This record gives sequence, structure tokens and C-alpha cells, in this order.
Amino acid sequence: MLKYDEALSLYKTTDLSIAEICRQTNTPSKAFRAYLQRNHRDLLLARYGVIVSPEEAAQTPLRKSKGQSPQSYGKYKDAIAACSNPEYFDYNISEIARIFHVTAGGLSQQLRRHFPDIMEFRENERQRLGMADKFRRGSQKCCREQYAQAIAHLRNSDDTIAHTAHIFNLSYSGLREHLLNYHKDLVEKREEKRKKAKGVKKIGSLTGNGTKHIPADEQVKKYEIAINLYRSTALTIKEIANKTGITINGFKNYLRMWHPELMLERRGITVKKDDDITEAFKTSKQYLKSTAAKYSEAIEFLKNNSLTTAEAAKRFNLHPDIFREYLREHEPELAATHGMKRLDNGRLVLARSAQKYSEAIEIYATSSESLNSIAKRLNIPYNSLNGFVARNYPEVIAMHHKIVADELARKREDKREEDKKDEMTKASLKKENERNSIKAALKETNNNRRNAAKLLGISKSTLYKKLHEYKIL
Repeated sequence: MLKYDEALSLYKTTDLSIAEICRQTNTPSKAFRAYLQRNHRDLLLARYGVIVSPEEAAQTPLRKSKGQSPQSYGKYKDAIAACSNPEYFDYNISEIARIFHVTAGGLSQQLRRHFPDIMEFRENERQRLGMADKFRRGSQKCCREQYAQAIAHLRNSDDTIAHTAHIFNLSYSGLREHLLNYHKDLVEKREEKRKKAKGVKKIGSLTGNGTKHIPADEQVKKYEIAINLYRSTALTIKEIANKTGITINGFKNYLRMWHPELMLERRGITVKKDDDITEAFKTSKQYLKSTAAKYSEAIEFLKNNSLTTAEAAKRFNLHPDIFREYLREHEPELAATHGMKRLDNGRLVLARSAQKYSEAIEIYATSSESLNSIAKRLNIPYNSLNGFVARNYPEVIAMHHKIVADELARKREDKREEDKKDEMTKASLKKENERNSIKAALKETNNNRRNAAKLLGISKSTLYKKLHEYKIL
């Protein structure tokens, strides 16, 4: 994109930070970061010494989910190295931090969190050399007492650190740092639980981000009366929605997400605590055979064809919205994946979008024509095409940019050749004109070379050289 060309050029050719580049080029920082991550991940990775192709970059994470970040490593690496260097044993951590222009708290935190072996080695060596300063190490008694109840609570529950800090009226950042520095076993145990819970959405259970899979308090309050009516009366969802002033679809979604057991109860199915509710739904979704028969042909057709849901509904004389809703309830996997296509680069996109833009993408990948020009020529909305390509075809963008660059280089070379030919033609013409002038002067002076030289305004010796050069007898 032209708007980022100047900033991108600085990012490629300098070591300036993104913030400084954006300040110099008057470019929005967040937008430029997003542009780099979407279209130039290989450049981002290269800044941290990871050299990969644009295709590999799309599958390479920009940073680890935990551990020391590349920025922190670059900032503290010299100071951390000094902490294990005997030449700096005379200095304490604060003094070393001042020498390397970093904060003492930040350096201590990096050492405790990522290099505990260095701390232990340093203290042992200082004591061996008689440099012990008699300062206490580790967490202070007041901190241990302050966080004791919260730590015990975290060991016996799945509550988040933020929620625990709120319960015990503690600072979230303080409790978090205390955990990371002095209770790594607990942190690792909780992280392991989160890994196991990733992708699991069982009501009341832990999720991958550490929270419990439960509805928000405002949702509970919003649908409280409606849930009581649904549980204790025979009113339909529509009647309950009208009575309580909530939307039908909103209440349906809330029921499916947080109270599937109530929906099963209405179908005459009682589930136990450890039963698989999803499986119970699958077996109970055939309770109206006439409805199942009505949609069976259309569902089978969708499974074997790439038409849209609306097109399939039209083909079988069904209402598209109702058919789509039926699919979500009874065939959730089909509803989620229908019409999707996996590209060669692994991205999942709508098949109709891939088909719609296929010609434009092929032209863009094999020519120097701009995407805007292609969109106009093929009568495609430019913004839609540009967004689709930017999201799903970073390798095509790279190919197009290479073609444009190669074509520009070829045009420059052709121009140089043309200029060279022009210069040769001009030189040849100049010589021919000069030869004709000499011959005319000789004719006019009856081959008197001295007089011919005067007539031409040159010396006699120069005339002799020209005669020899042009082979004029």
C-alpha cells in the first residue's frame, strides 16, 4: 500500500523503532503494526534474527506465549551478563543496573523470573569471596503474610489472579509479581491446567484463558425472569420474550449456551451431571420426524455440493432463514464449515469468495496491473477484493510486488539502451556532417588545404587529422 511505503522503507533499511518510524512519517502506529503483521511478518521476524520466507512467516508466531520477550532480552542482556561476570561481583544489583542504564527493579525482576541460576551462582560466589552484604534475599516476611491467604486460595481454586486480588483487596500487579517470582510451581501448575482446558467449553469449568465458562453477571440478570418462566411454565420462547421484553434470538442463544438442560427437559429428556449434553442434543433433535424429513434432502444436498445455504433452500422450496436456523441446531458442524474452502496456504475462506475473486487474484499474481485497475476492469468492489487478498494471500502480494519491481528495472534498462543508441546516432550524424563540411571547403578552395582549414576555423594539422580519419583524399 502506497500510504505505508515510506514507513516500510525505513523499517527495512534502519534500526529505528516502529514508534519512531511512525512519528517521522506521520503514520498511525497501530495501523502500521497491523500492516506489518499482516503483510510483512518476515521483516518483523528478521528484526529478531529469524530469517524465513514470506510463506513460512505466515505460520511462525511473532513471539512465545511466555518467557522473556526479544525486547526485554535486548534491553537487559548486557546487565544480566555482568551479573555472572566476576569483574562485577563488587557491585550490587542496583549498581549494575545504573552502570547499564536500566532500572534496578526491572533487572531484579528479569533475573528472578528468567535467570534464577545466575542469582544463586552470584550469591554463592560473593559469600565464598567474603563479599556477603548480609542483606536478606527472597520475599520479605511482610509480603509473605500479605499474600498468604491469596496464595492459598489460588492453590485450592481456579479463580483468576485478578479475581483473587479483588477478593482479598490486594493489588493485582503486586500479587502477580509475587506469584511469578516466588511461587513458580503454582504458576506452572495453573498453566498446565489451562493448557488442558483449551478448547473445552463445559459450563462452570476452566477455560484456556484461565476464566470459568459461565455467563456474565449482566446476562444472568437480564434473563433471570425469562429463565424462571421457562423453567416453571409452559409458555413458548416467543411468549416469554414478549412478556419480558427481550429478543427471541437472544433468549434462544442464552438457553443453548448456558441452560441446555432446561431445553432437554422440555423435550422430555433428563440428563445427569456427568452426561454428555451435546450427545443428548444430537439424539433428541429427531423428536419431530416430519421436520427432519422436510430438511433431510436439502441437508444431504448441501453435504455433497458447494452451493450456499440460501441457494439450497431455494432449490428445495424452503425458507432460507428457517433452514439456516435448523442447520445451526441440528447440524452445527455442517453449518459451521459449509461453503468453506481451504487454500493452498492453509487458510480457510468462503468457497464463493474464492471463486468470485479467483480471476482477479490470478491476474494480480502474474502481472504488474494494480488491484484497483483489475477490480474496475472485472467490475468487482475494490475494497472487498483488497481486503480478501490482504487477509488470505500475503504470498500473492509478495509475488505482485516482485513483478512490479522487475518490470520497473526492465524499463530502466530499456531506457538506458535507448539513450545509448541515441547517443551513437547523434555521434555518427555529427561525423557525417563534419566530413561533408570538409569536402565542401576543399572544393571551394580548389583543394588548398591551408585555405580550407582557415575556412573551417581549424588548424592545418587538425584538418590533416580529420582527412586521415575520414579517409578523404
